[in-house]
Parts: sequence; C-alpha cells; structure tokens
Amino acid sequence: MASLIENLVSVLSEENSLYEKMIPLAERKTQIIVANDLESLQKLTEEEQALVNRIGVLEKQRAEVIINIGTVLGVKPEKLNFKNLIEALKGQPKEQQQLRELHDTLKRTTDRMVSLNNRNKDLINQSLEMIEFNLNYIKSTWMGPDTAQYSKSAAENDTQGFSNTRMFDAKQ
Repeated sequence: MASLIENLVSVLSEENSLYEKMIPLAERKTQIIVANDLESLQKLTEEEQALVNRIGVLEKQRAEVIINIGTVLGVKPEKLNFKNLIEALKGQPKEQQQLRELHDTLKRTTDRMVSLNNRNKDLINQSLEMIEFNLNYIKSTWMGPDTAQYSKSAAENDTQGFSNTRMFDAKQ
C-alpha cells in the first residue's frame, strides 16, 4: 500500500508541477489576447497543448493508481477522493500529511488556473463581440448607401402616401 501512495503522490506532484508551468502561459495569454496578437496566441496555444497532453498521460496513471488503491482498500475507485483516502490512512500520519499538503497545493494551483482561464475566456468573448459589432457596422454602412440613394422622383413618390397623415401630432 505504501508504494501505491508513493506512486500517487509522485503522479499528483508532477501534475501540479505541469499546472504551475501553465500559469505563466495563461498570464502571457492574457497579454497576447489584449494585444490581439494571433500569431503569438497560436504559438502559445501549441505550448499549452503539449503540457495538456502530458497532464492527460499523468491522469491515466493517476486513475490506474486509484484503481489499485481502491482494490487494496476494498473501495470502488469512483468513491475514492482525497478526504476518503486520508481517512483510510489513519495509521500512517506521514502519508496523511503528504496527501493533505498535496491536496492544498493542487487546490491553490487549479484555482489560480481556473481564474486565469475564466479571465482569458471573458477577454476572448469581448473580442468576439467587438468583431461582431464591427462586422455589423461595416455591413450596415456597406448596405446603407443602396437604400439612401434617392432621386427627386423617388422622394415625390414616397411622400404621396403621407400627404393626408402626419408623422408627429403636435396636439399630443
């Protein structure tokens, strides 16, 4: 059991390390999004993807270790979380402490990542809204001159229907 816990601690520590490497990338991404530098954004996204792929491999390893720990403890792997695992290690205070500290570290790291990713998502959404606004504006100015080309005869024809009606009633 001790070797399984060591494997779990090793895998989770490495995962945390990769997440910590992603934090400066997410911060740089914010600056790149604000600067609207699409080429740099693409390069940065490729760097992030490489880290995400490595995290995916570690996640598979973590899942295997959890299955093995669950088998030893007689607990279904989906029921195992940090809290349950720490409680199951009552007689091993060193391992309990390692897992508590690792849990806290991972929580801080992932919370920071979530915060940065949400900020970047909001910035991207704002950028997309601005692009959509600009496209609509360009489209309306492009289409506008076609409807704004009036001739003298067009103006006379359009006003014939309004001769007996008023647009604004001053009495109201």
